[in-house]
Amino acid sequence: MIAIVKHAVRNLARKKFRTFLTVIGIAIGIASVVIITTVSEIGKQAITSELDSLGVGSLSVTALATQSQVQLYPGDLDTIRQVDNVESAVPVMYEYTFTNLRGSLTDTMVWGIDSGADQIISIEILHGRLINSGDVLASSNVCLIDETLAASLYNRTNVVGKSIEILLGGTYCPYEIVGVVKSGGNILQSLMESYVPTFVYVPYSAMQRQSGRTSFNSVAVKIQNDKAIDSTSKSIIASLEQYNGAKDVYSVEDVARQKKQLDNLLQIVTIILTLIAGISLIVAGLGIMTIMMVSVNERTREIGIKKSIGATKRIIRTEFLIEAFAMSLIGSIAGAGIGMAVSFLGAALFSMDVLYNLRAIATAIVFSVATGMVFGVYPANKAANLKPVDALRFE
Repeated sequence: MIAIVKHAVRNLARKKFRTFLTVIGIAIGIASVVIITTVSEIGKQAITSELDSLGVGSLSVTALATQSQVQLYPGDLDTIRQVDNVESAVPVMYEYTFTNLRGSLTDTMVWGIDSGADQIISIEILHGRLINSGDVLASSNVCLIDETLAASLYNRTNVVGKSIEILLGGTYCPYEIVGVVKSGGNILQSLMESYVPTFVYVPYSAMQRQSGRTSFNSVAVKIQNDKAIDSTSKSIIASLEQYNGAKDVYSVEDVARQKKQLDNLLQIVTIILTLIAGISLIVAGLGIMTIMMVSVNERTREIGIKKSIGATKRIIRTEFLIEAFAMSLIGSIAGAGIGMAVSFLGAALFSMDVLYNLRAIATAIVFSVATGMVFGVYPANKAANLKPVDALRFE
């Protein structure tokens, strides 16, 4: 067997350029699969972290948009907090508006939040402090701004103590910056700066006072037992409907489930793209078969001589299958290495952590090698079935 393997490798080395082109075809197919699966893994991780960074709780309670007369008020907030399995609930207000800092107008999403909101929504303080209960009770004109806004205007992130004007209720009002937080949707903001606004957080009571509103856009709810999400959602709706005497006007969204659905959608897209990339592996397999058929014709007399001195069909067949296996394996390993390297460089370029789907990579390699072996069977059988007399007479 060792002699057969050595001879098979020597035959591949005879036509170096032809063997190289065949191996490259396989490598490109494997590299495509590796890059697609890796991008999918990185994408799922990035989407999850982006949704978390934008600030969402376990559940989000809203009044249905079709019922304009129904909104969420402080009494509704107290009702939600009394529901079993609700650990905490905070009111959330938001408005797409403008801020004026150092004479520069900026598109901004202003969030009205309560003290302790960082326990439910993702607010990571970088400088200064968070909004506290005293700010909420006094409706103080204080705010938190994200690092993107601070850096764009001051070329530094620590701007605690500065003042910013926020447009609410048709007028600009000054707010003192008491904290700088990590940017929500940092990747989205960097890639889609013209479409994703900066974030500013103010006490919801101050936002209500300046805008003239008494209601909330939504209530972010953190629950104690994640396994009871469905029952808790139904209890919240039932409690609100009983409190207000209204039916079918409230909605509770499970943010975790939405992220899971988004992951599933991305997974389907990945599978489709992987199958498309897998077609190149089939094409590479056809290339192996073509090259080996040419090799059989070129080595017909050699095969005749081997069979005339005692080489069996099994030996001839094994030699050609080893050649197909070697080309497939070398191309697969090279392609996996190229794909992982390209994925690593791409992730580094966007300052993202690279996540390899090792199971998918291993599956692609096994599939590629198996495909090469399958397409190598016909040429191997053709070589093995040559009659020594006919082979020796071949010119």
